[in-house]
Amino acid sequence: MNGRIAAARRELLLREGPLAPPLPWRLAVVPVCGSTERLLDQRQTGAPIGPVALLAERQRFGHGQQGRPWTSPRGGVWMSAALPWPPQGASLTLAAAVGLALQLEALGLAPTLKWPNDLLLHDRKVAGVLPRLRLRGGAIQAARLGIGLNGENPAPAGAINVRQALALSGHRRRQGADTIHLAARVLLALDWAAAAADEPERVWQEANARLHGRGRALLWQGETWMVAGLARDGGLELRRGAKHTVVRRRFEDLTSQDA
Repeated sequence: MNGRIAAARRELLLREGPLAPPLPWRLAVVPVCGSTERLLDQRQTGAPIGPVALLAERQRFGHGQQGRPWTSPRGGVWMSAALPWPPQGASLTLAAAVGLALQLEALGLAPTLKWPNDLLLHDRKVAGVLPRLRLRGGAIQAARLGIGLNGENPAPAGAINVRQALALSGHRRRQGADTIHLAARVLLALDWAAAAADEPERVWQEANARLHGRGRALLWQGETWMVAGLARDGGLELRRGAKHTVVRRRFEDLTSQDA
């Protein structure tokens, strides 16, 4: 499968043009695993930082934010990746989400970003991003991303897959929803994220333009607020009359044992 994904990536670059310089990904594919995050942890011990990615055709114990389970049957993209990330760089979550959004838009879809780390199509979840930073001695060693993207797999209640979204959008041709092409697009999305890491303002603008729920009511700490937009650091800005607050979600960082 590695060769087919690499070929699909080259084809997309030739047909659509690069949105960012392509990274020299080292990709490993396994038929099934418990968690791509844990497997990548095991394989990265003592290995170069990256860019490296691990894709599972099926994942038995995937999880999203706050440890919520993520159904990962065949037909989707279940990937964990590591890549260099600069200190004081852009929001890792937003950069990856925008990269994925750009690739879905290349399919003719209109994704929105549901804060803090989900992508929606037709108001239903199509993808999730689990970002973490690997630290050593308090310095960023690498960015870590777990990505789940529904392609042709049966989507759980309240979710959608890319094939369904293409049909709802009126696309007669539904090519590109298979695992091979979507995995290639995920790598291209991470290329964009890495290239934009030194441009936090650009990442914020792209993410803010795609924010889901702007102007809608949101219940927060027992009060009804209005979603105003994204803060520069990736937090969610809320307003309630003259009151203003920013909600922030901190994802777990990884600290090297030899730090």
